[in-house]
Amino acid sequence: MAAPAAGTHVFLEVRRRLQSALLILGEPKEGGMPMDISLAPSSLQVKTPEGCTELRFPAEVRLVPSSCRGLQYVPGDGLHLRLQVRAEPDNTKLISMFNQSSQAQGCCTFYCQSCGEVVIRDRKLLRVLPLPSENWGALVEEWCCHPDPFANKPLHPQEHDCFIGDSFFLVNLRSDLWQPRPELAPVETQCPSSESHFKLKPKANTKVICKRCKVMLGETMSSETTKFFITEIIIQPSERNFSIVPRSQFVQNVIAQCLVELSSARSTFRFTIQGHDGKVYILLWLLNSDSLVIESLGSSKSIKKFPLLEDILKADSSSAWNAVKVLYQPCIKNRNEKGSSYQHEDPGAPAQPSDDYSPC
Repeated sequence: MAAPAAGTHVFLEVRRRLQSALLILGEPKEGGMPMDISLAPSSLQVKTPEGCTELRFPAEVRLVPSSCRGLQYVPGDGLHLRLQVRAEPDNTKLISMFNQSSQAQGCCTFYCQSCGEVVIRDRKLLRVLPLPSENWGALVEEWCCHPDPFANKPLHPQEHDCFIGDSFFLVNLRSDLWQPRPELAPVETQCPSSESHFKLKPKANTKVICKRCKVMLGETMSSETTKFFITEIIIQPSERNFSIVPRSQFVQNVIAQCLVELSSARSTFRFTIQGHDGKVYILLWLLNSDSLVIESLGSSKSIKKFPLLEDILKADSSSAWNAVKVLYQPCIKNRNEKGSSYQHEDPGAPAQPSDDYSPC
């Protein structure tokens, strides 16, 4: 094959379940030149008058060159083609550290993800339990022939407990006075769920702030119970050394994991991302979770690395990225207000959507 390009950007998305792949050879940044493309099962080679560029695929991916089809040039994007692929299934389990009680055997330390400040040191967790999903109280009424015994009884973790919600951890800080406690207004209780366990009066100071970087880590739910957001906290065994993970990479991995877990547990693919004030900022549709993405930004030298995102590009990266593919719409500046109101009834979108990848 031949196409005009220079310094070609190569993007390969492999669908494991469909055993298919989309290959995109990006447009040149400046001008163009003759280019020969040789596609083998385990590599892609691009030859130009300036040199040879080679992209090697991971061992679990093998392309079928003879299956190339749908070749087309997309202005502003590049050369697109589809082909069959032999890809091993992804055996990676998207399970966070505390999704199984067997993980809660040794001492754990809670860190601020942004700066690495210790939030809780050497906490022994004897019970790690998932919280019930939304509207579970309505199901209890169907199961019980007597009044709901759990009505108006919030779920409080004990000293050595960790309760896990969809987007937060609930822990008991009775013995961890790591920062001055805010004064709380009287607590009003409601039927507990993974989304709402307690309600404090609006004037109560409930924010939990990192002492070092001043990031909001969570909020105080009662005199002993604290909610930590999963996007702000890293929990590791105390014997393990803490290492800073780039913020964008961490958040994308956490959100990708949440999308996969929730879509599997609740059979849904539509989600909203909300702020602390309950305002909807982004609408998300999960398109697929079986993608393997390989990307090269283009070089005249042999390329054996597979960075997905420029902000997390590392020189020692040596594998492709498992990723979820999402369609998203922003809800800022009065955009898509109607879409957020019927997010759970209508999969349609009132504005032009975009799609993106989140590594997991």
